Parts: sequence; C-alpha cells; structure tokens
Amino acid sequence: MANFYLSLFLFFALFLGHGVVELQASHHVYRNLQTSQSTSPNQPYRTGYHFQPPKNWINDPNGVMIYKGIYHLFYQYNPKGAVWGNIVWAHSTSKDLINWIPHDPAIYPSQQSDINGCWSGSATILPGEKPAIFYTGIDPHNRQVQNLAVPKNLSDPYLREWVKSPKNPLMAPDAMNQINTSSFRDPTTAWLGPDKRWRVIIGSKINRKGLAILYRSKDFVHWIKAKHPLHSVKGTGMWECPDFFPVSTYGLNGLDTSDMGPNTKHVLKVSLDDTKHEYYTVGTYSTAKDRYVPDEGSVESDSGLRFDYGKYYASKTFFDGAKNRRVLWGWVNESSSVNDDVKKGWAGIQAIPRKLWLDKSGKHLVQWPVVEIEKLRVNQVQVPSKLLKGGSVIEVTGVTAAQADVEISFDVSDFKKAEKLDPGWTNPQLLCSQKGASVKGALGPFGLLALASKDLKEYTAVFFRIFKGEDNKFVVLMCSDQSRSSLNSDNDKTTYGAFLNVDPVYEKLSLRSLIDHSIVESFGVGGKACITARVYPTLAIDDYAHLYAFNNGTENVKINGLSAWSMKKAQLY
Repeated sequence: MANFYLSLFLFFALFLGHGVVELQASHHVYRNLQTSQSTSPNQPYRTGYHFQPPKNWINDPNGVMIYKGIYHLFYQYNPKGAVWGNIVWAHSTSKDLINWIPHDPAIYPSQQSDINGCWSGSATILPGEKPAIFYTGIDPHNRQVQNLAVPKNLSDPYLREWVKSPKNPLMAPDAMNQINTSSFRDPTTAWLGPDKRWRVIIGSKINRKGLAILYRSKDFVHWIKAKHPLHSVKGTGMWECPDFFPVSTYGLNGLDTSDMGPNTKHVLKVSLDDTKHEYYTVGTYSTAKDRYVPDEGSVESDSGLRFDYGKYYASKTFFDGAKNRRVLWGWVNESSSVNDDVKKGWAGIQAIPRKLWLDKSGKHLVQWPVVEIEKLRVNQVQVPSKLLKGGSVIEVTGVTAAQADVEISFDVSDFKKAEKLDPGWTNPQLLCSQKGASVKGALGPFGLLALASKDLKEYTAVFFRIFKGEDNKFVVLMCSDQSRSSLNSDNDKTTYGAFLNVDPVYEKLSLRSLIDHSIVESFGVGGKACITARVYPTLAIDDYAHLYAFNNGTENVKINGLSAWSMKKAQLY
C-alpha cells in the first residue's frame, strides 16, 4: 500500500511539475457546415431549464463529477457550428446540478495523441481527492487512443485549467494487441480492485462482436491490457460510451465505483453505435476473474432494458458522495432536420440529471429527476381527485404549459374489458406506434397531452394502456406519441414505448413529465420506465401551448391527483 501511494505522489509530481503539456485557455460529418453560424432571432425551441450552451452543437456528457462541493459537467462541443465537428471538451460548473456557470474549454487538441480530436471519456477521483480524466484522442493516423489529463491547480474547486500527461497516449492499438484502430473509445471511470490495481474499460468491437476491453494499472499511468474483455456480446456491433458501476441491493443510496462490498450488484451499460440505442444489464462482477456476468434472463441487445426508451444516448453516471447517490446524465439529440439546426444555430441538450438506484425486485433500475429541480417550481396548480370519463379531455390551466413540471396519478378499478395482449406484441415501440393516442382502446390510452395547441392540431401524448396478458395477468404499456407533435413534416416524429414492471391491480399508475419548449421528459410509475421526446410544435409555442389530461379509452379511469408547476428559468450560461 505504501508503494501505491508513493507511485501516486510521483505521478502527480511528474504531471504538475516539469514536462507537462498545458492547455491554452456516432459521428455524422457535414464538412461544409462545421463552421456555419446562425443569427436567427426567433428561438421558440430553446429550453428554459435543460442544460444547453448559447449556441452550436453539443453531444456526450463527459467527466461528470463532484469536487470540493462543486459539480462539473464536461461535454462534447463544436465551438464553430451547429453540426458535429471541431470537438473540444466544454466545461460548466454548478452548486446544485441545475444552475450553471460556463468556463473556457477544458480539453482540446494540443498533443500528437489528440491532434485530430478530443472525444469522450470519464473522470476518476483518486485517493487524496485528486481528479483525473481519461479521454479518447484521435492521433495523426486517425487511430483512437486513450489519454490522461489532471488539474493544474487542485486548490481551484472550479478546475479551470488542465494539463495532459507527457506520456500520452497511455493505451493505444498496436500490432500486438490487435485492437481495432477506429473502434477503441470512451474510457469509463476507473475502479480499484481488492488487489489495489486500477481497472478501466474502453468500448470496442471485433467484427460484429461488441466488447468492453479491460486494462489494469498499479499507478494509473502504466496500463496493461487484460487477456480477456470484461464482457462481450456477439452481434451488437461497436460499444460506445460504456458505463460500469455497482448498485446496492437495498435502499436508494448510491455506491462509489470502487465499492465491492456485500449486498452489491453491478450494472453494465453500453451505447450501440449501429442503432443509436443504449441498453443495460444487471449482474455479478467477479473480482477474482475480472469478468462481468449478467443475471439469467438478461436481454443483451437494444431490445433489453434501457435508461430511457426515447431520444437519449451516450449516458454517463457518477457517484455523488455529498448526497450518497448515483447521478445519471444523458445527451438528448435533436429530432429536427440538419438544415433547421443550422438555421436556429444550435443542436443538442442534456437531459435533467437523474438519481438512479436498483428496484426492489433487483431486476431493473429506477430513475427520478434530482430533487434540486424542484427549486424551480412556482405557482402550483392542483386538480383534486375526479373521474376522467372515456373520451374526455380536461385542460390544466394556471401553468406555463411550455415550461412546466406535472405529476398525475391514475386509478383503474374495473379491468374486465381490458384488451387481450396478442403474444406477438413483444416490441413496445412498434405497439405504441400502431396504437397511438388517437386509437381508441378499452383501458387507455389515458395520460397527458403536452405542448398541445388549443385546437389539438398539435400535441405530444404521453399515456398508458392496459392489456390482459397470459395467465390473466395485466400488462401496462407506456407510450410517448410524437406523431402529431408538429405540423412541420421535416421533423422525426418517431413514437416510443416501454412495458412497465407494475401490477395495475395493486399499484396506481403515476406519470411525471418535465416539459420544456422542445422536450418532454417523462417518468412512468415512479421512474420504472423513462421516455424522452424532442418535439417542435408550430402552433403550441410559448403562451400558445396548452396542457391536458385525457382518456381516449371506452372505460372510465380516476385521477387520484394532479399537481402542476410553472418552472422558472435556470441559469444555463
């Protein structure tokens, strides 16, 4: 142990002394647009409380962490235009995960090992509260390699200056390891094993087999590739932005990434480059074998469990030791055309950070917006318990419907007329697209119409349907239907869906939606399933947006309670 801490001392002495390189204060390429700027004054789709910079393209959240009481968000950013390109690590800090202060870019091309790009990565807090960042660089040969950067001044809680290791790259493809040079990226937060060696995984592929390449190190500088990956799955393609972390089998508290104690399971999440969907599994990590084994019955494809079943990608978690929680970040891309993005001068936002924990069943995760978001709530409107008759629509008035937080709970007492679930209906997204909000059922669709125009020519519907499955058990489908979200036909109006692990006979069906001009972020039954949508109404804009509760089923349902709040603007830059 003494040797370990000595090596850490020498590591920081080297990096923060002589020989450092200082930083001066899924990738579609549109070379003709990478430096385009827009001056459009009309901005109805900019968000009021979801993170985004003033202009230009953003994608993956990177290096998320808390240091000296300050939260840090780094993210992929094009400083010159509204499409992907010229990528640097932009940097903002916050005391509450909601209001943000921008800083100069933290990491950008300046070494041979990253001269063609500084791509995604993660932060690790080393012993002694010393942050370190691993990130993927693109070298002069366009190889993807792994680099290390550390703060120049550890006494600065805002970590405004970073220095790169003179030994970069620390991990790279070569003739001996046979790593795919164009598919080796996005290192995770590292964890410390019982043998006092650090581990990190990097996403990769061999042909169509996705894999999490495992490296080990005694000193965080010299890394040795393991003979086997942490995990791999055939037929899944390139694994981007992997995330690997422990979760407690009881309670809602999070665990440090290096926690290997009892009552612990592990989660492996990967972002699939081929489909632009993510999936995760819950399983067991063998520290002796350095292998991860998903629980029996896990689906290892994008038909499996997801953090979010809508527009959500390149997610990243971190352990917030100040509040003993694991916090999830995710990138929400646009659903508008590239031409529209260029006209408005920006593209991409970050979802509201979510607290994440293991469901009491042990089979899946649960997510909920961080509690700090509730500080933005004002002017609460409450609708008392009332019957929502089949075919009815009720407007929720008194809130700024374009920028709101709404929670509603439904109770169903009579299940006799529930529609029978066809055994072939196994794809929830397809089922939601076939049975959208306008398709009348028996028990459902019922839920919310967000960002709706007064004449209902435009709306984004988030709703439930209840089916009778095998063995007379009931199945709950949650949908986010964007098919009528905008009269602009250039937008992607994909409908999303998920089956919920809930028994509606014994549990109320609750829904929470965060509505913010061009995003509807929804949480079903306390966060057992989440669906995020990007929408661009042409009528339901600002003061012309409306919010409704609706029931397009033949059977009545009961609203147990509805609370809605107008949301104040957050400080985003």
